[in-house]
Amino acid sequence: MIPRISLLALLATLAGLVAAVPAMAFDTRARAAWVYDLTTDTVLLDKNAEVAMPPASMSKLMTIDLLFEALRDGRVKLDDRFNVSSYARSMQGSTMFLTEADHPTVEELIKGIIVLSGNDAAVVVAEGLAGSEAEFAKKMNERAKVIGLTQSHFANANGWPDPGQMMSMHDLGILAVRLITQFPEYYPYFSLTEFPYDGRSPANRFNRDPLLKMGIGADGLKTGHTDDAGYGLVGSVKQGDRRIVLVISGLDSEKDRGEEAQRIVNWAFREFVQKTVAKKGTKIADAPVWMGSADTVGLVVDKDLSLLLPSLAQDGLKAEVKYLGPIRAPIKAGTKLAEMEIDIPGHDSVMVPLVAESDVAKGGFLKHVRVAFGVLKTRLMAEIGS
Repeated sequence: MIPRISLLALLATLAGLVAAVPAMAFDTRARAAWVYDLTTDTVLLDKNAEVAMPPASMSKLMTIDLLFEALRDGRVKLDDRFNVSSYARSMQGSTMFLTEADHPTVEELIKGIIVLSGNDAAVVVAEGLAGSEAEFAKKMNERAKVIGLTQSHFANANGWPDPGQMMSMHDLGILAVRLITQFPEYYPYFSLTEFPYDGRSPANRFNRDPLLKMGIGADGLKTGHTDDAGYGLVGSVKQGDRRIVLVISGLDSEKDRGEEAQRIVNWAFREFVQKTVAKKGTKIADAPVWMGSADTVGLVVDKDLSLLLPSLAQDGLKAEVKYLGPIRAPIKAGTKLAEMEIDIPGHDSVMVPLVAESDVAKGGFLKHVRVAFGVLKTRLMAEIGS
């Protein structure tokens, strides 16, 4: 049996946070998109996000991830120098204009990949860490599985067009979140707007990320473009206490990419409101207890409950507590006993764990007698009724 308890007081609180008018649907010109509120773990937009597509230079984020891991593990240091092979020097497209005479530091290569989108820099990193780009691609694929990238496959380190180089927008988003949360000491490199490496090609020293120039709290991550992929962007923007990650691909021009990215950012921050609807320890409901020193136990939230709600939403927010009951004693305070499901119109429901408010010991002898008498009485009444 799974009791479902109506939470009138909580529903009243939730209903007061949103207006009783229909939410405006949002669509994007991007071929595929994934927008995620990192602060509240909420997916705001999913358009073809699980479809594997050519990622272009956005896949350089995986190369950066492996390099950040090597730095964290102490296998390399920022001032270590890597050699430049003739193969790396031969890379076309966006480059650092490296030659075999160069010995760039790891830090210079990080900036070269992030700011200049250097295809040569990515290959230098691949060869420096794995001996060859082919071996590095194997490591990229192995690591992708470990960190949960389910629709990604890598054939090279820089995103150069290849049938074996594919990523989904969701995977790129997961990778971006990982870079933000797991490598805070290195993440600031993504906000650099220019990198004039050794004074080479001064006109190409600027970061192509359009959001970095808009003064809206953007601080990364990576653009990409090929004929097959179109124009894409993995971006992150922080305003106040909220941070969003957006991934778009398949735009027709650099101008379209910038406009669409800005439009998504405006929508994500203006159309959703973060609200704390219950403080830690707030009792949501009582659950019956079987054979305990008390007949019920309070169900409380174990941390502040903060939700991201549409600023314009339909009436009809629903909340239910679900658990298998009655709950058998003994019960220890803080033990998860139930879940509260909050249904937000037009968005995925939110599952909130509920824990025991207090300890409930096993009932004594008299409690067992009363329970046994109650069960016997119920059975007798059932037999008489039949």
